[in-house]
Amino acid sequence: MRKWLCFLLAALFLPLPVLFSGCAGQAGARVRDEYVIEAAYENGTLTAAQEVLWHNRTGADAGYVLFNLYGNAYREGAKYAPVSRSFTASAYYAGKSYGNMEITSVSGVAGWEVCGEDENILRAEFSEPVPAGESARIRIEYALTLAGVNHRTGIARRSVNLGNFYPVLCVYEEGAFAECVYDSCGDPFYSECADYSVTFTAGAQYAVAASGECVSATLSGAKKTYEYALENARDFAIVLGEDYTVLQTNARGVNVMYYHYADENAAATLQLIADAVTYFNDTFGKFPYKTYTAVQTGFCYGGMEYPALAMLSDSLSGEELGYTAVHETAHQWWYAAVGSDQRTYAWLDEGLAEYSSALFYGAHEGRGYTFASLFEGARSAYNAFCSVQKQLFGGADTSMNRRLGEYNSELEYVNIAYHKGMMLFDSLRAAVGEKRFFAGLKNYYADFSGGIARPEHLAASFSGRAAKKAAQSVIRAYTAGEPSL
Repeated sequence: MRKWLCFLLAALFLPLPVLFSGCAGQAGARVRDEYVIEAAYENGTLTAAQEVLWHNRTGADAGYVLFNLYGNAYREGAKYAPVSRSFTASAYYAGKSYGNMEITSVSGVAGWEVCGEDENILRAEFSEPVPAGESARIRIEYALTLAGVNHRTGIARRSVNLGNFYPVLCVYEEGAFAECVYDSCGDPFYSECADYSVTFTAGAQYAVAASGECVSATLSGAKKTYEYALENARDFAIVLGEDYTVLQTNARGVNVMYYHYADENAAATLQLIADAVTYFNDTFGKFPYKTYTAVQTGFCYGGMEYPALAMLSDSLSGEELGYTAVHETAHQWWYAAVGSDQRTYAWLDEGLAEYSSALFYGAHEGRGYTFASLFEGARSAYNAFCSVQKQLFGGADTSMNRRLGEYNSELEYVNIAYHKGMMLFDSLRAAVGEKRFFAGLKNYYADFSGGIARPEHLAASFSGRAAKKAAQSVIRAYTAGEPSL
C-alpha cells in the first residue's frame, strides 16, 4: 500500500513521495482452501453468502476454525480505528460514518460466535473434530453495511470499494490461528492463498472491476450479475462506480485493464502499468494471473494492492499517480504471489516493492523518476527521520521486525518499512553481487509464489554458502536496528 504523508515530508523539507501499501511454506506444499461467494450490492449494503472448503493443515484434530472479520473495523465503538487521525479528514469526506459486518447465519458447524479483541473474529465450532488432513465445508451468510469513507472498504466519493469484504480464514501457524486486529498503520492483513468463485450482482449503471477473470456477465432488468474465477490468490476485491472509462492492453500475455474517471493521461498510465508488468515479469518471474486491473478510487491513501487488482487514489496525478501504479504492480509479485506476515514483517513486501519500483525506473529512463533519485530520496528521508528522533528523544528505534501496533507514528512506519526496507535490499544486492541478487529474487519468487515467506527464506534464496551468509548478515544488521545508513 502507498500512503501519502506529504505534510510530514514537508516538515523535513524532503520532496520524495512517501509510500505505504500488502500458505505457509513453499508453493505446491499445500492443498488450497476454496471460497464460493454470492454477493449483491444495493443502497450501501452488501448481502452475501459464502461457502468455504477448509482443509485442516494444523497437523492435529481441529475442533474449530477462525475467520477474520475486517468489515467490523468500521463499526461505531471499534477499539482499532481503520483510519489514522492524520487521514481522518480526507477519508471521511462527509463527516464521520460507520459500517459493520453482521453475521446472520453459519451452517455446517455445531455453533459459532463473533469474538476476538475487537469483534474481529468469527469462531466456528465443529460438532466433531476435523482430523488432520481432512476438510470441512462451512456456509456463512452476512450483511456488510458500508461506511461513507474513502478507504479500502466503503462508499467513496465516486466509487464503492469492497476490499477485505468477506470473512477470511485465519492463517494457522505455531500452534494457533493468527488473529488480525485492524491497525490503521500499514496493512493489517494476513492470509493464505485460496481458490475463488465469486458471483456479484449490482445495478446495471455500475462498471465493475474485480480480482480474477470475468467468466460471464448477465443483464437482468436493472441489475447485472458477474461471475469471476481466481485461483491461488491471497484476497479478492471489487470496485464499482458509475463514471468509469475502461482501457486495456496486453503485456506478456496478461490482459491489463485500467478503470479511470479522473486521469487526463489515462493512455500513458495504462502503458506505464503494462510496462511495469512486462519488466517485473521478465525480472522476477511470470505474472501469476491472466488479468491485471488498476482502478481509480476515492481513497485517502495513495494506493492499495490486491491480487490481480490495485486501487489508485483519484487524488493523484502525473508522476505521483504513475509511481503509485508501479509500486502497486510490484506488489503482485511481493505480497500477492509471495506472501508474508505484513503485521510483523512489513518491510519484506513493502521494502521489496519499493526497491522493485526503483529498479523499474532505473530501466526506463524518461518516465519521471530515476533509480538514483528514488534511492537517495529514501536514504535522505530515513536519515532525516533518525536525526530528528535523536534531537527530540535521544535516539530512534529502527528495528524492523515489529508488530504494526508497535510503531509510534506513520512517519516512523514509512521510514522503517519502506525507506529502510529499500536500503536493505540495495545492501543485499551489493553483498551478494549483481548476478546472484537477481537470480536469488527469481528463486525466491519461484519457491514461495503461492506461499508465505519469512526473512530467513529470503536469505536462503541466494546461491552459494558465502552469499547466504552475507544475506543473513545484512538482514540481521538492518532488522536489529542499524541506525544511520
